[in-house]
Amino acid sequence: MRPIYCLLILLLVFPSCHRKLHRERKAAAREAKNHTKYTTEQYIAVYKKTAMTMMKKNGIPASIILAQGILESSNGNSELARNANNHFGIKCTSDWTGKTYAVDDDKPNECFRRYPTAEASYKDHSEFLKRPRYAKLFDLSSDDYKGWARGLKKAGYATNPKYPQLLINLIEKYNLYKLDD
Repeated sequence: MRPIYCLLILLLVFPSCHRKLHRERKAAAREAKNHTKYTTEQYIAVYKKTAMTMMKKNGIPASIILAQGILESSNGNSELARNANNHFGIKCTSDWTGKTYAVDDDKPNECFRRYPTAEASYKDHSEFLKRPRYAKLFDLSSDDYKGWARGLKKAGYATNPKYPQLLINLIEKYNLYKLDD
């Protein structure tokens, strides 16, 4: 008898969970349609002060912060940035107690952190880089964006082997290194 009760409970509970998830995704899709698409220049104009504030508080070059935001969020236009205010592709970790957002990445339905604002994402990104695996980066000068770009890859921030060069190219193309002064 017990398995039947469990099955009945699952049949009653699962459809309501599924409907809720479906409603949330539809609402996110509607919101995404109304989202203004940022160019790289617009993204920089909107978030450069936030990146500079994080640099002053945490010692991470503003050029690196902004280049990562540009790259990871596709100028704030990615699904993750639009629907979860996650501009750095930070996944859930065992210590994460905040809201989450599921999206297909390396695996289906991976858990990403969800933030109330983009600025909260920037703040958490700086906190995230204070983890021990990134500690050696803080031995670098705050104007050594090339060292930081290479160090992020070496510490495992991204799997793309071209990640350092992608960051460096963005920093040099848009003169983001000027924000590190």
